[in-house]
Formats: sequence, structure tokens, C-alpha cells
Amino acid sequence: IPQESSMNALSTRMVTRSRTRGPGTGSRAGGEESAPLGRGEAAAEGGKCHSPVKRQRKPHRLHVAYEASDGEKGEGTEPLKVPVWEPQDWQQQLVNIRTMRSKKDAPVDQLGAEHCYDPGAPPKVRRYQVLLSLMLSSQTKDQVTAGAMQRLRARGLTVDSILQTDDSTLGKLIYPVGFWRNKVKYIKQTSAILQQRYGGDIPASVAELVALPGVGPKMAHLAMAVAWGTVSGIAVDTHVHRIANRLRWTKKATKSPEETRAALEEWLPRELWSEINGLLVGFGQQTCLPMHPRCQACLNQSLCPAARGL
Repeated sequence: IPQESSMNALSTRMVTRSRTRGPGTGSRAGGEESAPLGRGEAAAEGGKCHSPVKRQRKPHRLHVAYEASDGEKGEGTEPLKVPVWEPQDWQQQLVNIRTMRSKKDAPVDQLGAEHCYDPGAPPKVRRYQVLLSLMLSSQTKDQVTAGAMQRLRARGLTVDSILQTDDSTLGKLIYPVGFWRNKVKYIKQTSAILQQRYGGDIPASVAELVALPGVGPKMAHLAMAVAWGTVSGIAVDTHVHRIANRLRWTKKATKSPEETRAALEEWLPRELWSEINGLLVGFGQQTCLPMHPRCQACLNQSLCPAARGL
């Protein structure tokens, strides 16, 4: 009968279509479900299949974290979230330190490296003077460094003028900075390198700066910030090192300023890196002293583990 033949053909086409339907279509209105994928097919399809695979005796859940390619971004993928350690109460502690430092009346605020160069000198000379003031500042109070820089600038502080100054005279000019004899040697050696390799300017990278005689990581990061306007890292001196450990701003106790720098950079937001040195140095000069810190006058007394004897 033609009508029955037509119905049988239609039924055959419907069954054929349901069996050949691609994976991931889910259940049909009539109760039909797509066939389960074989192991090889599932691997090929990746994350495209959202239907549960049937007839698995022992289902295993496999969680795979991966970085989405450009083509996959925006298709429901989420960036990996790596938990980052951070100190307890650090944000409130920082707010309190800013409040205590709001007057900007610590020695570092008036006599730091950014105040020791001649603002009227050519850029290259200014950068050299910044580096020299940092070299002099090691193990030296800001007031003593500023005095030495003033005497040097009175004679015209340039690479050439330093190289033309004999060691004895240079020593008298920078005395009584800490380790002044060694600094005379380092200043002469570094100045010669700057003249020969950098045309009298200073390097524009931390790696090249720390390669200079008498220049350490703290000086290099400050030179990058003050001389070049680039935030390359946190400048950590004895004040920052001491305060970071007292506040427990490092995951574990650190034994050197460089170790403290690495520990701070692991969690402290980068936008705070340029601020933290001057902020904590002044705080260490006025309140959080090396010996007999003035905890009674500190707004962080109740938040500071060291003040609480923890």
C-alpha cells in the first residue's frame, strides 16, 4: 500500500537521524537519548560534551586546570586563582603608619636621596649625583650624607671632577660617613666605569647597577626610582627590614634586607612598592626605633605582634 510504504520510510528516516545525531544534544522530546561516547571519542571531544556518560561502572571525576587559549577565552572559562599569603591586619597597619607619617617631618623626608642632587644640573649629572648620595648613605645617617653631598656639590660634583680629585681630598670631603675609606675607593672605581662604559651616565637597569663597586640592591632600586622614575622593586634598608619583621609582614622571619625584599614583593601590591621605603624609613626614624621603640605612641600598638610580645 503506498500510504504504509510512505509511513515506513518516514519512520526509518527518523530512527536513522536519531542514531546519527552528534554528541552533546541531550534527550529528545520523545525520550530518545544520544549514545554514550567511547573513550577515544570522549578524549577527542574534550570539554564540549555536557551529557553524562552512561553505563560506566566506576565513574571517576578528573579535575584539570589549564590556561585557556585565545580561542577559548570568553566561553565560560575562569582564570586560575592562586591563593596568595598576606599578613593579618596589614591594610589597617598601613593606614595607621600613613597617619603617623602624615607630617612628613622625618630626616628622610628632607635629606633623602631625592633631595641631595642639584636640580639645576643636566639630567646625566643629576642621575650621577643621586647614585653617589646613595653610595654614601650606606650605614650613615641622612644628616651626615646630606652634609657630605653639600661639600661635594660645592666643588662641582660630576664624574670628571671626582676622577680629578685625589683620594685624600675626597676622603676629607665625605668624612664622617660610615666606612668612608672604602667609599672613596668605590666612588673612584664606579666613576671610572661610568665614564668608560656609560658616557658619564648611570646604568638604567638593576643588574647593571649592582655590578658597580659599592652599589647594593637597595641603592639600585632607589636609583631606578629617583634617577630614572622606574619602580623596579622594593628598596629595603635596615629600617624596612626591621619593621617588616616586627609587623610580621614576611611569611617567616627574614635574616637580611634582600631576603625581606623578596618576601615583601611576593604579596605586597605593586602599586605600593614605590611608597613603602620612604614611609617605613621615616616611621623607623621617629617611632619604630631600633632600640626602645616608642610603642606607647604607635597607633599599631594593639595590632603589632612585636608590641604584644607575640
